[in-house]
Amino acid sequence: MTSPALVLSDITCTFASRAGAGDYTAVRGASLTVARGEFVSVVGPTGCGKSTLLNVAAGLINPTAGEVSVFGEPLKGINRHAGYLFQSDALLPWMNALDNVIVGLIFRGIKRSDALERGQEWLSRVGLSGHGHKYPHQLSGGMKKRLSLAQVLINDPDILLMDEPFSALDIQTRQLMENELLDLWSADKKSVLFITHDLEEAISLSDRVVVLSAGPETRPIGEFAIDLPRPRDVAEVRMTPGFLELHKQIWDKLKAEVQKGYRQGMAA
Repeated sequence: MTSPALVLSDITCTFASRAGAGDYTAVRGASLTVARGEFVSVVGPTGCGKSTLLNVAAGLINPTAGEVSVFGEPLKGINRHAGYLFQSDALLPWMNALDNVIVGLIFRGIKRSDALERGQEWLSRVGLSGHGHKYPHQLSGGMKKRLSLAQVLINDPDILLMDEPFSALDIQTRQLMENELLDLWSADKKSVLFITHDLEEAISLSDRVVVLSAGPETRPIGEFAIDLPRPRDVAEVRMTPGFLELHKQIWDKLKAEVQKGYRQGMAA
């Protein structure tokens, strides 16, 4: 049997708090699987521990308890199979767009001439041909996000870990980037673990949506298969009866947790 791309098994993450405040358990007993080529989104209330789970999958956080496996092998240290797309752009301001795209290849020892050729190909794939000489401050928000996608995907990771990558964009640019992501994903079907607060975004993009409980001690409380046909246009699919029914089902599960998280935030 082929092993899944990513398995988080019974993960608990406890962090030391300030003196006298006691330890804080962000995640307790959480299990999550991403199959090969599957696009999985995780939704949950603000501060519930979504990014903690993503950082565990990336190998940036060692769980207090539980295990992580990648393609059937235990994860030890950084997840070398994964590319990480952060909420904030990880672009180097002193490098132009082309050099930002190829920086990972250069660090891996790829000859610069070969890296530049591949960089130009990826700029073209994300719609930035002719912009390679520009610096990040000369690019719009959507262009910078396209550049960040190219920066990650040029390294050909088997798994994409994405932490609310489009949350800072306006709604029109966000939908364009969501469709761009789906086009790139459909070309080679990377395994994707996508974190978002936006339930509509999660349904529009995914094969499966996982709902987390409010923190502390967050855990998955529901999983929903998204059986909407592909290929999808994220704006058009949101007007279909199937989408509306899925939204209702998932929101019925998520609503109480969002309200609980809101009350906790007000009491803090």
